[in-house]
Amino acid sequence: MATNTVTLHRVLRATPERVYRAFLDPDAMVKWLPPHGFTGKVQHLDATVGGTYRMSFTNFSTGHSHSFGGKYLELVPNERIRHTDAFDDPNLPGEMETTISIRPVFCGVELNIVQQGIPEVIPTEACYLGWQESLTLLAQLVEAEIPG
Repeated sequence: MATNTVTLHRVLRATPERVYRAFLDPDAMVKWLPPHGFTGKVQHLDATVGGTYRMSFTNFSTGHSHSFGGKYLELVPNERIRHTDAFDDPNLPGEMETTISIRPVFCGVELNIVQQGIPEVIPTEACYLGWQESLTLLAQLVEAEIPG
């Protein structure tokens, strides 16, 4: 069974610490990770190597929900996160692997994301669209400068 890979790149006006935390904090994840038109819920998150997470996205229009989860394979604070993902839906088989790389640059951070093993029934373009929407929301979260 063939699978797809998506590769994303962004430069954000934020610190590595804020970006890293946004990928591992359940409250932050439900704020930015669900693409437009979806809400998110984190059922479980243990952000340790070998730890697992489970969350769901719900289509706000239809109420249809899908759940997914995985295991953290690598956590290098403020630099790298590598984890698996698998959908609960048997029509979306296989295990994906996502690698998030964070590198400080003079104006903030460079963010690189590679997601491999996307089920073949999911069009690559749909993945890019969803990730683009999510990363726009991520930027709004981590770039915001709100006085204490």
